[in-house]
Amino acid sequence: MGRRKKGNNVHGWLVIDKPGDMGSTDVVNQTRRLFNAKKNGHTGTLDPFATGVLPIAFGEATKLIPFVTDGDKEYEFVVQWGAATASGDTESEVISRADKIPSKDEILAVIPKFIGEIKQVPPAYSAIKINGQRAYDLARKGETVEIPERIVTIYNLELLEELPENRAKFRVACSKGTYVRTLGQDLALALGTLGYLTELRRTKCGKFSLDDTILLENLKNMVHIENLKEVLLPVITSLRDIAELAVTEADVAKLRQGQAISPRLYQDQNLKEGVAVAVCNGELVAVLRIEEKRISPQRVFNFNENAENGSV
Repeated sequence: MGRRKKGNNVHGWLVIDKPGDMGSTDVVNQTRRLFNAKKNGHTGTLDPFATGVLPIAFGEATKLIPFVTDGDKEYEFVVQWGAATASGDTESEVISRADKIPSKDEILAVIPKFIGEIKQVPPAYSAIKINGQRAYDLARKGETVEIPERIVTIYNLELLEELPENRAKFRVACSKGTYVRTLGQDLALALGTLGYLTELRRTKCGKFSLDDTILLENLKNMVHIENLKEVLLPVITSLRDIAELAVTEADVAKLRQGQAISPRLYQDQNLKEGVAVAVCNGELVAVLRIEEKRISPQRVFNFNENAENGSV
């Protein structure tokens, strides 16, 4: 029998505005200690030098991490023209330089080439695993890192402003798996020069935005657990815009046992095939897959009655 985890049953989402020079795992560990929580986890690594939206799932919300990780993202980033670093950002030294600094008209002309499905080769300094080891660990040892190219989707890319000292600021909306450092480098190459990121800020992650965030330092100043609980968002928050299905208590019992239920009782709720959320008396029960002849549970929630609860 496994050892019981220490800590409180805390359920909900905490969206941190991650500071620079701090790893995502460090944020997870610090917030778990602040809440004295049994379980939490983040929804995709932000580079240490990056800032912005980092959703942290607590308790039952951890079952929804894939829904957020697989969601679209939005970033603002600053490219330094005329130089390149090994990491594509400020975490390593400049390794080469170029004289050309692109004009505003040149930048605007090349942007359309980067909208839609594009090919990217993720940077060697990334968290991708190669033969069981993180690529950035191999790169820091000086080993050659070869990562296959991938296809990602850029929904929108815009030049926000030109900045002093040969820099430019952009905003990008993109699919999961997009490396903004690589985007900055590829933009520079398409403009006949070199470039690397000096700033990277995530402004949206799935259904979460900067409006949902709290600074880690502000969180640390909330010394009472009741005050901390006030900043938790409900578990269902990450499922905004997903249809809700009000289910009977009898079907709640079936769903919690992993059993499918019949759509016949719920025809008046305008069922559509796809993903939905089951609720009963205002409580989140499960994430469902609705098909023509059956409704199957994909994720089932079990909130402890005594939980420190931001669940609904």
